[in-house]
Amino acid sequence: MSAPVVFPAPPPSRAARSDLRTGWAPALRVARRESRRGKGRSALIAALIALPVAALAYAAVSYDMFQLTPTESYQRLGGAADAVVQFAPGAPVRQDPTSLTMSEVTVDQPGARPHTEEVLRGLLPAGSRLVVDRSFSVLARAATRSVELTSRALDGSDPMTRGIFTIRRGHAPRGSGEVALSERAIAATGVAPGGTLRLSDGSRYRVVGVVEFPANLRETALFDGAHPPTDPAGSGADEPNWLVATPAPLTWAYVRQLNLQGVLALSREVVGHPPSAADAGVTGRSTDVTASDVSLLVIVAGLAGLEIVLLAGPAFAVGARRRSRDLAVLAANGANAAHLRRVVLADGVVLGALGTAAGLGVGVGAAFAGRGPLADHVAFARPGAYRVFPLALAGIVIFALVTAVLAATVPAFVAARQDVVAALAGRRGVTRSRKRWLVLGLALTALGTAVATAGARAASSNLVLTGLATGEIGLVLCTPALVGLISRAARLLPLAPRIALRDTARNRGASAPAISAVMAAVAGTVAIGVYAVSGDLRDRATYQPEIPPGYAIVRVGSGPGAKPPPVDAISRLLRTGLPTRAVSRVTGIACATDPNGSCGLRAAMPSDRVCPYDETARNRSLTAAEQRSAAHDPRCADGPGVGDGGPTYVDDGTSLAALTGASGEEVNRATRTLRSGGVVVLRPELVRNNQVTLEVYNDSDGSLKPTAALSAPAYVLRGSAVGRATIVPPAIVARAGLAQHLDGVVAVTSRTPTADETQRVTDALSLLKPAYTVQVEQPSDHHLNLILYILGIAGAVITIGAAAIATGLAAADSRPDLATLAAVGASPGLRRRLSLSQTGVIAGLGSLMGAAAGLGAAVAVLVALNSRYDQSWPAPPPYPITVPWLNLGLAVVVVPLVAMAGAGLLTRSRLPVERRL
Repeated sequence: MSAPVVFPAPPPSRAARSDLRTGWAPALRVARRESRRGKGRSALIAALIALPVAALAYAAVSYDMFQLTPTESYQRLGGAADAVVQFAPGAPVRQDPTSLTMSEVTVDQPGARPHTEEVLRGLLPAGSRLVVDRSFSVLARAATRSVELTSRALDGSDPMTRGIFTIRRGHAPRGSGEVALSERAIAATGVAPGGTLRLSDGSRYRVVGVVEFPANLRETALFDGAHPPTDPAGSGADEPNWLVATPAPLTWAYVRQLNLQGVLALSREVVGHPPSAADAGVTGRSTDVTASDVSLLVIVAGLAGLEIVLLAGPAFAVGARRRSRDLAVLAANGANAAHLRRVVLADGVVLGALGTAAGLGVGVGAAFAGRGPLADHVAFARPGAYRVFPLALAGIVIFALVTAVLAATVPAFVAARQDVVAALAGRRGVTRSRKRWLVLGLALTALGTAVATAGARAASSNLVLTGLATGEIGLVLCTPALVGLISRAARLLPLAPRIALRDTARNRGASAPAISAVMAAVAGTVAIGVYAVSGDLRDRATYQPEIPPGYAIVRVGSGPGAKPPPVDAISRLLRTGLPTRAVSRVTGIACATDPNGSCGLRAAMPSDRVCPYDETARNRSLTAAEQRSAAHDPRCADGPGVGDGGPTYVDDGTSLAALTGASGEEVNRATRTLRSGGVVVLRPELVRNNQVTLEVYNDSDGSLKPTAALSAPAYVLRGSAVGRATIVPPAIVARAGLAQHLDGVVAVTSRTPTADETQRVTDALSLLKPAYTVQVEQPSDHHLNLILYILGIAGAVITIGAAAIATGLAAADSRPDLATLAAVGASPGLRRRLSLSQTGVIAGLGSLMGAAAGLGAAVAVLVALNSRYDQSWPAPPPYPITVPWLNLGLAVVVVPLVAMAGAGLLTRSRLPVERRL
């Protein structure tokens, strides 16, 4: 038989040759059509990509809008004035050209020049006009409580104030009896426009308008600048700002001349035309992003991208598995492995573009729509103009597209390696882990561990994070082999978990990314939980309470010659409003002759125990060698400035238990010491030969040096709940030539008062004249608990989501096997138990790996942070290594059980019988 005649095919066109050479054009067309056919799967993948894109876009756009331009910032501080000036605490000073920030004070000269308007007029150009802007707080009386109002006193009728505040309704105050309140103040006090606001001193103001301060929405009241209130219960006003209208723009050279006279000046001209760095001469100011900041951002973004890849990867694998027959048909018609990879990778391009576009639209729209709530409840300041962050959005788009393609990479390579004959027949070959991926994973894990260890020794947090990211990627690459290793134990398990474990091992291309996603989520939450708990323990270790924790105190501040405070009324309110067991007085020290002076006694450290490395005494910064020496000097263990006995109280033993929280025989011995003329201290280092040196201070003239010293017998009270305090008897005070004054009233409580109890007592105290407030000594851990709960919930959601995706993939992939089981007589409930077992394998294995990785990462980071300051001084306390049992229990036990229960409840038992070849 003669050979068939083969006619030569016509040469392909240029476009056809390009399509055949690249393969991307037909692959993109196939991906677009497939996304329309599988709308549910496409929506899932697009949503996985769109959610982080929307969050990042929202954050970037919101940041750009709330990051005010220099002109916007100036308008909120200086309104329409040509400049804003303020007296500095000394002279000369050096300031930032674009803010009232003082970067350097060369010589401190307190009281050298009066801070008055007349002095400013003499320093400013002739013909300048000034308007004072005062900030302070007052206490207002509501129906059943007192309300603190953060206030401004400003001439609202002057054109220079335009932009500092906004009148929403009514008008600005025009006299001594008028005030404008914000919406917050109206809600807190219950006084609407037209009503009367009463302050704690009894003065009354008619509310004439509703005001808002764009720079600080927590400022709640505007008074007339010429008639500010004189509420004795309010806090003293800060150094006021002065709005200045000058005949000519205030140049940077003129601002520097004002700095020499101890005046800070922010000029509209300088803000609009800032000087060069050389002309400004400001040291230590840098707004540039450092290399470490960039590397940290890259590492964090890489870890976030890895999490998205691991979550979206199983979804791409679902699509590739369902299209295995279509891909096999392409291969049978001449498509090579590269063509098949492009078809699956094109899914990532198409769905990545869809998710990115949707995420950008949602994120930018949410940022624009959420400006108001974000300003009211988070930033407490109005944003600037509507604007986006083009550079950041471009980076987000690139990040999302790359992430989507990476998520489709593993399914693409798996699909390209499938057995064409088995896929056409509807069978599945056993997928084995290639040894090179296992070797690469082990190498990356070892490399990451080495890099993190080196970073910890070098005190480089960026190097530590790089090592952690590298190690996590290595664990991801090792996961398929680990799944295969664990599957060997399947023969020891019952039927449903045995099938689930073997199916998980056979379908590693989808199950390994899901397990890795669970691992990454759990590792992140556990690591951050370890850091949060360790930081909280460090803060608790360094916390120095003024009174025993749980006790309450009312400060009265009654000096010599002052009107006696209503101690009986305060004590009665503390006894009835709080769980009070006893009430004691706190007595301080005052000057004997000058009621307004500042005098006191302080327990001094013996000279041979004083830290010799004090920058204040040396009047310079320490060198690196001196810091290393100080770090290893036991006399400097507490750092500078704490070598004394803390606050000094006067007591004969009556209030000793209330002041220190001590009890038992130790209090009795301390009381005998006080009544015999001795002193009680809480730091044993202060005592030398059973004696303590007390230094007498008189700071009324601005001097910081002791005027005299005396010695007295000392007793060290070791069972105190207060970190630092010195208790002296009245005889010592008289011996030093000083006087006593009532400082406060302490409530010894049986438990820590609640917030409602504290507020009720504060409201009752505000009705006294003058008004008082109660403070409860309580190191709060509510913030830490909130962080841990949020981390636990976030990790649980990601873990359950990853397990659900992988379980759905396994269910879709194992339909033929389930049909076979049904045909041979398996019960309908087997599928439910099988789904439950598959979820348990994925969630349990991922949680265990994540917990181990998270604990290791946290330990490495904490060691790096502790090592950073080993050779520096003063060094912060080290972070203790601890375990967040709440997060660990949620991740390792609760979350897998919840995921398994959900899979068991939501999975249908029966499936239709399918035809298999």
